[in-house]
Amino acid sequence: MNFARIAGSIALSSASLLGVAGSAHALDFKAVGAAPVVLYDAPSEKGRRVAVAPRGMPVEVVLTYGEWTKVRDASGDLSWLQSKGLVAKRNLQVSVANAKIRANPDDAAAVVFTADKGVLLELVDPVASGWAKVRHRDGQAGYVKATEVWGD
Repeated sequence: MNFARIAGSIALSSASLLGVAGSAHALDFKAVGAAPVVLYDAPSEKGRRVAVAPRGMPVEVVLTYGEWTKVRDASGDLSWLQSKGLVAKRNLQVSVANAKIRANPDDAAAVVFTADKGVLLELVDPVASGWAKVRHRDGQAGYVKATEVWGD
């Protein structure tokens, strides 16, 4: 046996697995669909109901188990919901008292509108250079600092 070749093969396999594991940690965000959903403390309708998530609320997908998904909300709380209640549409939730949505991704750009804490904004373009392009449900659009929203 050539132990150097075996050791090299093991090292290469380990590096490949680490690469796969590293990509598995990418954050996956979804939103609650058209109807509010019940959040449970376990992946079962027999679990304790902990809250009701309103439509459009962004959640971070932590784990999927059969027809159930474990999610984290903007406050960091973990709970379970039925997977069918989620949609791939991406929304962001304003996390500061008064977010300024600007015409361009620049602190000096004109303010198009402001949004209070908790307001949902549709993610139009992903975060780039610290800014996300968003749209309010009334149609206004612009750029918000990524540090002022949750769900990206």
